[in-house]
Amino acid sequence: MLIQTEPTPNPATLKFLPGRTVMDSGTRDFASYEDAEASPLAAAIFSIGDVEGVFFGRDFVSVTAAPGVEWRDLKPQVLEVLLDHFASGAPLFKAGTAADIFIAPEELDDSGEDEEVVAQIRELIDTRVRPAVARDGGDIVYRGFKQGTVFLAMQGACSGCPSSTMTLKQGIESLLKHYVPEVETVQAV
Repeated sequence: MLIQTEPTPNPATLKFLPGRTVMDSGTRDFASYEDAEASPLAAAIFSIGDVEGVFFGRDFVSVTAAPGVEWRDLKPQVLEVLLDHFASGAPLFKAGTAADIFIAPEELDDSGEDEEVVAQIRELIDTRVRPAVARDGGDIVYRGFKQGTVFLAMQGACSGCPSSTMTLKQGIESLLKHYVPEVETVQAV
């Protein structure tokens, strides 16, 4: 089995492509070893040490190294864990845990807003923004729309990325403002 790697815009995060489906649907972000206990793969990656985050996408795993850690030292260890996991056929999540079911992130109560506007925003994020961000090893999840502000959660390589503010303001905000005039600003939560 060959696992390819790709750099991401976040120098601390590397994208690993195992050449097979990782998640059938949705994505999953782990910010700590405690978060990862429901996933044998994520827990094994965190147990290497020097790992600050693990993210599962449809066909990739993004790993964020701790500050000061060099990828030339960490990459072989992550590859070994990934190879062992995928070769063994082990499940991604422990059976019977809430983690083996996609859990939608909490959203703001945007019920007072125009439903058509919210639907347009969600569609643009799902069809234009998320696929582009997944190519960079991350995800952006809609959290709500309130009084002209769209709230988004950044995950995977996007979380903590030096260019994430520029992506939000110059990329996503511009796109949403162009297609949905009711959008005034975009904010990360």
